[in-house]
Amino acid sequence: MDQDTAKKLFNKGGFFILLGVPEGTEFGIDLKSWNTGEKFRGVKMIPPGLHYIFYSAVNNGDTAPRAGLFYYFHSAQVIVKKWNALNECISTDVVSNEEIVGLKDNIKALDNFLGLYPYDIWERWKQLSSHISDNLVKKLIPLNGEVRSALELEGCSNEERKNAHTNDESSTSKRLSRPSYNEFEDDILPELKPKEGTNLRFSVFPVKSYPDGSSPSDITKHSLDSTYLFEQLISSYDVETDILGEMEFCYICFLVGHSFEAFEQWKKIYDNFLSIIELQVKEIPEEFLADIVSNNNFVYVKLRNLFRFIKGCEVDDKLKSKADRLRKNLSDLYQWDFSHLESDDEDDAPVVVEL
Repeated sequence: MDQDTAKKLFNKGGFFILLGVPEGTEFGIDLKSWNTGEKFRGVKMIPPGLHYIFYSAVNNGDTAPRAGLFYYFHSAQVIVKKWNALNECISTDVVSNEEIVGLKDNIKALDNFLGLYPYDIWERWKQLSSHISDNLVKKLIPLNGEVRSALELEGCSNEERKNAHTNDESSTSKRLSRPSYNEFEDDILPELKPKEGTNLRFSVFPVKSYPDGSSPSDITKHSLDSTYLFEQLISSYDVETDILGEMEFCYICFLVGHSFEAFEQWKKIYDNFLSIIELQVKEIPEEFLADIVSNNNFVYVKLRNLFRFIKGCEVDDKLKSKADRLRKNLSDLYQWDFSHLESDDEDDAPVVVEL
């Protein structure tokens, strides 16, 4: 990086200052992490926009579960945090304005103690988080502001657990409050619920996949076609495209934050999306197919990219089976060959299967 570029980034980029963090702590931002050195005091030259800062305490070679925080950095913004040595985490205490101003005024003196934001991952990070707005983050993050890979649980009565299930239909509550497989398990397993303010606040899927007053045939139809359920979910957002933002948010919380709950929500959204795409593509009239092929093969290319992504992901068999079924149906219907999913050339024409 040349000096002029570095100077501009130093003046316009954000700063995350973390005081008192122990040497050897795992610390990261967006898609990269390090183990801190003795001089580490934070990160400088952070591009304006949304970022995810995460860490894991390390003690005698043991690494604690990962925790992270989303921040939306404005130009030249300075965020100051301190390490809580007792709880081995970033402190939630508010740093005084006087201390922040003092650090800002002497920011150049801290230069040698601040790590440079890893610009080699910036473009990838922007693509992964392009639909996540600051308002959406505030809606989805736990009330305590921190995403944790290990869900904090606390004891509760069976009645409290039932109430949690009734009031919160998120994947976390369902997983913790679902009926046990047998009475013996009910007797020996403790009653647990997420600690207040620590669970992710995902959008709630409608309890029913069909409208009120539906006939038996309509119920069957809506059970096969998730369009109604998906439309109900989208209507719960302030902005319809926030459903894409929530998918990205869940993926980041899983990929970087190691959150199983986020992965479960991502799968639910993706599963319904695949069901809708499968039904819609089947309804494309044959005369439109010619237009699809003549217009840079949009549907074929995007679906091939989707299948390639799912093939390379460590997702459960149910989601992969649904994608495989969609791929097979499209091959049977349009004689498209998706077998060469390793190709990255988006200008490839649909490969037609010879009958």
